Amino acid sequence: MQPADSRYLGATLTNDGCNFALWSEAADAVELCLFNEVNGKLVETRFSLAHRTGPIWHGYLAGVRSGQRYGYRVYGPWQPDRGLRFNPAKLLLDPYAHQLAGQIEYVPEIYSHTSSDGFGTGDVNLQDQRDNVGKVPLSVVTDHHPRSIHRLNTPWAHTVIYEAHVQGLTAKNLAIDEGERGTYKALGHPTTIAHLKKMGITALELLPIHSFITEPAIHARGRRNFWGYNPIAFNAPHNTYASTNDPTTELQSSVDHLHTAGIEVILDVVYNHTGEGGVGGPTLSYRGIDNKSWYRHKGDDEYIDVTGCGNTINAGQPHAVRHIIDSLRWWSDVIGVDGFRFDLATALYRNDSATDSSLFSAIAADPVLRNLKLISEPWDVTRYSLGDFAYPWREWNDHYRDSVRQFWLGDLQRGYGEGVADIASRISGSSDIFYYRGPTSSINFVTAHDGFTLNDVVSYEEKHNEQNGEDNRDGSSSNQSWNVGVEGPTDDEGIATIRHWLQKSMLATLALSSGVPMFSMGDEISRSQNGSNNAYSLPTTDIGGTGWALNWDLSDREQDMLDSVSALLSIRNTYLVDVTSEFFNGAIDLGTQRKDIAWFSLGGREMTDTHWSDGDKRSITVFFEAGSNRGLLLLLNSSQSETIFTLPDEKWGESFRCIFDASQQSSTYEPVIASPAAKVKVAPHSAQVWLLSR
Repeated sequence: MQPADSRYLGATLTNDGCNFALWSEAADAVELCLFNEVNGKLVETRFSLAHRTGPIWHGYLAGVRSGQRYGYRVYGPWQPDRGLRFNPAKLLLDPYAHQLAGQIEYVPEIYSHTSSDGFGTGDVNLQDQRDNVGKVPLSVVTDHHPRSIHRLNTPWAHTVIYEAHVQGLTAKNLAIDEGERGTYKALGHPTTIAHLKKMGITALELLPIHSFITEPAIHARGRRNFWGYNPIAFNAPHNTYASTNDPTTELQSSVDHLHTAGIEVILDVVYNHTGEGGVGGPTLSYRGIDNKSWYRHKGDDEYIDVTGCGNTINAGQPHAVRHIIDSLRWWSDVIGVDGFRFDLATALYRNDSATDSSLFSAIAADPVLRNLKLISEPWDVTRYSLGDFAYPWREWNDHYRDSVRQFWLGDLQRGYGEGVADIASRISGSSDIFYYRGPTSSINFVTAHDGFTLNDVVSYEEKHNEQNGEDNRDGSSSNQSWNVGVEGPTDDEGIATIRHWLQKSMLATLALSSGVPMFSMGDEISRSQNGSNNAYSLPTTDIGGTGWALNWDLSDREQDMLDSVSALLSIRNTYLVDVTSEFFNGAIDLGTQRKDIAWFSLGGREMTDTHWSDGDKRSITVFFEAGSNRGLLLLLNSSQSETIFTLPDEKWGESFRCIFDASQQSSTYEPVIASPAAKVKVAPHSAQVWLLSR
């Protein structure tokens, strides 16, 4: 082979062939292995990457075209006690591959150590000599390039996020051709877009779509990884979600359709670990390429695991920074996505502060990436860092989630009784957490993929994860949920009604709080997972019929939930987006003689210190200045009885009109008119929204 251009890692096509380049600092030799089918059999041809520039092994091969399947064999010492686990018997994926071919088989050959079964059982220090070809995926040469992207650049203050699963979002949508349901193509289908637009969504956030595998232990239980948080190729779209043989083009098309409809696309990315797991896991790529360099180690033979998944990527090293930056640029420049949510973001740096991260510094310095939407999950299994991420980062705010659940579901009889001070802080933008950074630093959510759905938050007090096959040990036992007296589904109409009102009230709180709201797939139609708060796995045979996929055939109550979300986000977009981009200051405006935000007791007067310190208080009224002589008033009643609220006096508005009531059907609701200082009834467990004008 001729020398290649070592500036570009991966497989880079030219007019006459292909450059191949692989980073491995500790390897002794690298072989490029091409695979072709001859008479129905897979034939391997090996070429030595004899040219080396520093840690980069490279070579040019004429005649290679798009679609060529390949892999690497990397030679070096097998010295597990020193963290060196080279094994040329194991074909390895190219970390820069943009497409994979084939599936993993759970057999002993996929492990670089000697295993007696398909799940890694054996001596992790004893090298296995069996070839793994045919048992692991192959890399595929592709020819996709950066392209012109129609960037929407939706301001954060106008952004509403919808977190969804590619397969689960459309798998049950009968309006889509059967072969396209649950695929990348279905994301751009008119019915998918219409659903998002009806709600008022501006950004679709997809659970991981980079190529991933099911963990061997999960596969042994007859389950498969559904969420996708177990990657093996950061740069390749997961093939299972494609309806064609070209997942990249299919995904590009749907992204373009979503952009045309005014919807941005955000990817949940998992750069903190790989699907190779601990030292007893399969060897598929990074471990065999340069184990000591790619993973963080306690000692030479022991991984640092702050992800709970067996390993942690050594993301602070220059080669790893380059790899992740290149990956992000490929998803943004080639696929066309508009932002990223970083799973377990604190695992991507070693020091105590995110501001010291070499990776995050590189992202902030990149002329493209720094202008995209960047969201952190500010914790891992060992560290919690909410509020530590500097501009341009936004952060998942689990304090918001806990406060909303506490206010609406904290039953005084069960000893919660924490009053209203905390929910007030969350509604007004969490300035106690984000200080000078502004309320759009907070990604507000009540539920997410991880945990109960909104329906299950008001239907179950205990997790029910038995289907995962882990004896219900997995998943959090602290859910701040309330089953309203009956665990699970019920025919009791009274309980069902309260649950319905509670869901609508929590979504009203979410939609009308300062900050960036994130809705979880299916909460808008009361999706249930039958009490599972860790729905990461499914039966291997199908997508399951227990709520993992969105149901598109709606009952009357489910339709009312959808109509309510649509109404609430319309209210937000009309009255709040321009006044919640900065923190409120509570100062009186000399022109209007009103504060930009004010809090009222049931008597219609501004709250005093006594009200704020009342741990038994279960109701609150909040006023937002909405500009143009208008104001918005939220009446929140989390008590178990109907409550009389007194509206503020004429200083705050001359005309009062109720435009949303959680206890009423949204599509047929007739707005109620009231006078200043009037007394109005608010149903138990319910929220009302009033429009004030002068």
